[in-house]
Amino acid sequence: MSLNLDLIRQQFPALNRPAIFFDNPGGTQIAKPSLDRVSKYLIESNANHEGVFATSIASDAVLDDAHRAMADFYNASSPDEIVFGNNMTTLTLHISRSISREWNEGDEIVVTRLDHDANVTPWVLAAQDRGVKINWVNFDVEEGTLNLDDLQKALDRKPRLLAVGYASNSLGTINPVKKMIEMAHAAGTLVYVDAVQYAPHGAIDVQKLDCDFLISSAYKFFGTHAGILYGKRELLENLFAYKVRPATNKLPGKFETGTQNHEGIAGVLGAVEYFEWVGREFGGEYAEGLREYSGRALDLKKAMTAIRAYEFELNRALLSTLQAVPGITIFGLTDPRRLDDRVATFSFRMHNQHPHDVAQKLADAGIYVWDGNYYALNVTERLGLEDQGGMVRVGAAHYNTLDEIARLGEVLQNIAK
Repeated sequence: MSLNLDLIRQQFPALNRPAIFFDNPGGTQIAKPSLDRVSKYLIESNANHEGVFATSIASDAVLDDAHRAMADFYNASSPDEIVFGNNMTTLTLHISRSISREWNEGDEIVVTRLDHDANVTPWVLAAQDRGVKINWVNFDVEEGTLNLDDLQKALDRKPRLLAVGYASNSLGTINPVKKMIEMAHAAGTLVYVDAVQYAPHGAIDVQKLDCDFLISSAYKFFGTHAGILYGKRELLENLFAYKVRPATNKLPGKFETGTQNHEGIAGVLGAVEYFEWVGREFGGEYAEGLREYSGRALDLKKAMTAIRAYEFELNRALLSTLQAVPGITIFGLTDPRRLDDRVATFSFRMHNQHPHDVAQKLADAGIYVWDGNYYALNVTERLGLEDQGGMVRVGAAHYNTLDEIARLGEVLQNIAK
């Protein structure tokens, strides 16, 4: 383990309480650099956009820094390819109007049953508005992995768009997105990647992926409630933007409608600065394999590589701990030899116990988890669990410890009795 958990946890003021946070897939705790950026912004530079006075100039500088920081986080080629918005769902609903404006009746798109509904319903609604056919890619109910043969059949029909998740917020599956993007591009299909669940757990490189669009939400990676969209410059430049007349026609502003949540964007900058610190402090051993990066981008990739390595151990511990509890059924990948194909997010049911009751008993013991469908409605429907209360979800982040996982196991053993 290359991370010093004592130092890591000191960066998260919310952890100073008698609670264990395994609700991370629904939103992580916020890092101190992000908190500091929020308060600093509101005290020193709280103003609207493009004024000639000091606070407005300072505000614009912070927003520009945040665009540059997220360009490095995604390894985008330009800050102009970074669009901020309220959250992933709102941004996707917004950009889907621009993308679907170019669809024609009789066109087709592809969505998957493994995705969060925020990367499904916006496209379904847009398709319905435009008279476009929707093709679905199923997942294997035993392993929680997408059926690539289904995907290829759908791509053979030359669809306009493929919407796919980088990692499942429900089952933890990491999809082979690079391969899927290559398959889609061979069919002339644009790809929109939901990276919300992957962003806290591993390095993202949009240029290596060659995705057309990719989106995440900072409150899932230790920052504020804000969504961040990447789009290839030529696509964003050519897309029609739904905006008010005085707004700029330049990137990225033409898609950042109205007055943004400036303090939230400042908090995103702080979250990226937290990752920079992690990379400098704990990522040195990974630098040799990351020679194509430099500066902040290198520190960020070192950070995410170190986090991924540490979370591998959390992943393994969670799997073995859950498997040791009598009467538990885990959904998704459970082969310990395939931990590289998942993040440390597990959904399960306990025999004869409603998921909400299990979550309540864990909460009573100071362990925070989610129950239900977590907006991955198609997953619980395909598993036949939607009418049964869904599942219990436990998700680890890099500030969690092996001791916390052991405590989870103790409480679940008692619940199972």
